[in-house]
Amino acid sequence: MDFEEVLKRFFDKVYTESDFVEKTYAELNKFGFDSDNSIACVSVCRDEITQPLIRLIRDKWGEAFNLSSLAGMFFAGQTGLMAAMHHSPIVEGKERYVFYALPHIAIDAEGHLGACKRAGREGESTACGALNAFQKELSQGRLNLSIDETDIEQSLLKRRLLREIPYGHVPDLLELTRISQRVIQKDLEHVLNTIIDRSRSDYAMVTGIQIHGPEHSYVYPAACYVVVNEMFEQLKI
Repeated sequence: MDFEEVLKRFFDKVYTESDFVEKTYAELNKFGFDSDNSIACVSVCRDEITQPLIRLIRDKWGEAFNLSSLAGMFFAGQTGLMAAMHHSPIVEGKERYVFYALPHIAIDAEGHLGACKRAGREGESTACGALNAFQKELSQGRLNLSIDETDIEQSLLKRRLLREIPYGHVPDLLELTRISQRVIQKDLEHVLNTIIDRSRSDYAMVTGIQIHGPEHSYVYPAACYVVVNEMFEQLKI
């Protein structure tokens, strides 16, 4: 199978990155969010190939608060999230936040999951590299769960994701990416719920998986919703 066949097989609905940002902006605008009254907060992988999505978000929403970590994991905690929320505009007594949270995976021209080419480098590279390294440890049965002070984020990634994997099960990279998406969303929601005052704050959660193809990158949308005036509503994404 080639890239297009694999993309359609595993992701039933995708947008180009630019279309995804345009679509989410338009939908959120219906609920009163715009670039003048909201702050975007982004949690994606540190990888340079994820950065075009951040630039698109910034171009649409204005400068965004960076919550990113390896694989897009949410490790900023209460301190990081409170900082982001304290930077929001206050318009008519309301603060508004838009959270974009996405891990990523690559698919090369031949349809190989996790494989990509990088400018200026010969041979094959991987994305997400952090998740790929974790998956290799799992498959080889040599998982090290100690906190390595020279590799803090990867240590935290392994310990957090392992809690979501059934004992003895070894997910492939695609399954691990899907698990990561759910964990990032869950952890962000958990910390948000400990600090947010919904009587004065509206927010949107925009999650999915960033997919890098041989020519373009895409987004597969997952949970996308708003909480406005303390009322929850799904976005039509």
